[in-house]
Amino acid sequence: MKFLADECCDMGLVQQLRNFGHDVVYIQENASGSSDNQVLKQAFTEKRILITEDKDFGELVYRLKKPVFGIILLRFNPLKRTEKIDRIKELLDHYSSKLNGHYSDQLTVNSD
Repeated sequence: MKFLADECCDMGLVQQLRNFGHDVVYIQENASGSSDNQVLKQAFTEKRILITEDKDFGELVYRLKKPVFGIILLRFNPLKRTEKIDRIKELLDHYSSKLNGHYSDQLTVNSD
C-alpha cells in the first residue's frame, strides 16, 4: 500500500511499514514543516493513505470537507506506544481493502 506518514509519526513506524513492503513517504524526510493542508493535499494527489497522530486532520476532512484518499489516526497512551506497530499491522492485515476513502481511528489505545 501507499502511505504518507505525517512528521509527527516516529521513524520506527515508518521503517517497519517499509520493511513490511509498503511504499511510505515520510514528511519529516522531504517536506518537514509542511502545513496540515499541504500534507493532506499531497496525500490525496499521490493517492496515499495519510498516517498521523494529529487529530486536526479530522476537522479538515469532516468540517471543511477537504478531499482525502484515506487517513489512519494513531492515538496511543505514551505508556503503550510500543503496541503501535502491532496494531497498525493488524489493521492492515484485516482491513487494507477498506481503508481507501476512509478516516480510521481504530488504532486508539487507552490507558486502562
